[in-house]
Amino acid sequence: MKIAIGNDHAGTQYKFAIVNYLESQGHTVTNFGTDTEDSVDYPDTIHPVANAVENKEADLGIILCGSGNGAAMTANKHQGVRAALCWNKEMATLSKQHNNANILSIPARFTSQWQAVEMVKTFLKTPFEGGRHQNRVNKIPCK
Repeated sequence: MKIAIGNDHAGTQYKFAIVNYLESQGHTVTNFGTDTEDSVDYPDTIHPVANAVENKEADLGIILCGSGNGAAMTANKHQGVRAALCWNKEMATLSKQHNNANILSIPARFTSQWQAVEMVKTFLKTPFEGGRHQNRVNKIPCK
């Protein structure tokens, strides 16, 4: 699977752990995030992830910032992107099952690194249920 990842300075260490996990599982990862903890503006690293998902250059995206909110808001400006802010595995599960989320937004300042990796594992393995949820997902975009 092709996965795009982006982060600001708050998510750098988490990103390294996530990338290590993803690559150990055979996934191809494109890193759009910063590799330092020097302050950067999250939209500069999140828009490229959303572009990759929007243009089908990546199957899924993972984004990280301090609260996860700014990253999710930025990604959700893109057509066809459904970025879900999740802070535990249960939220990651529901975001895929019910909302067919294609980008996972992680709040680095409100989860542990272990939780972040566990959310990624859950996000990747959880299928979209479709059915009644598909009708709802179809109503998300503005037309």
